[in-house]
Amino acid sequence: MLKKTLVAGISVIFMMTFSLMVLSNAEAVDYVGGKKCKACHIKQFKSWKKTTMATSFENLKPNVKAEEKKKAGLDPAKDYTADANCLKCHTTGYGKPGGFTSFEETPKLINVQCESCHGPGATYRKTMKTIQKKKSSYASADLETEGLTIPSEDEKGCLECHSADSPFNEKVDPKYKFNFKERLEKTHEHFPLKYKK
Repeated sequence: MLKKTLVAGISVIFMMTFSLMVLSNAEAVDYVGGKKCKACHIKQFKSWKKTTMATSFENLKPNVKAEEKKKAGLDPAKDYTADANCLKCHTTGYGKPGGFTSFEETPKLINVQCESCHGPGATYRKTMKTIQKKKSSYASADLETEGLTIPSEDEKGCLECHSADSPFNEKVDPKYKFNFKERLEKTHEHFPLKYKK
């Protein structure tokens, strides 16, 4: 009897530990939205706001960019704001835990925002806020272990959307040819951050 009770107790402890791990991991992948990033990165936010990524969700609406849609073989009168094939590249975190689900449920994640390129920010944002409060130094590698992505080091993230799978590729129009270096420069101006080692 004691053995069964002990096994049952261990099982309960194991399940509770596992549940806490799952819950803490769920929080770690939450997307917070660009307005949260703006609080500390106002210059980057203003620079990004001038890009086409800042209004990419708008392009999914009927009769917006009608000529471009026709050229790509899409119906310009159709509403694509709920089309899964489009949402992965016109929203932030679509199909990922804590990411965009619908305009009604997660309006803060429409458009291609900061976390589309830098990864879901719930965890590294907390660390960055602590760093700012304490005015302590940090290394980018510290934040990368918490989920921060530095897109200038790898174009893989960009190619999730800027590839031949997109209806807007260079076969449709040469202007859609993806040049990583040029696009990186157009994404937002890069301003040095304080407290960096």
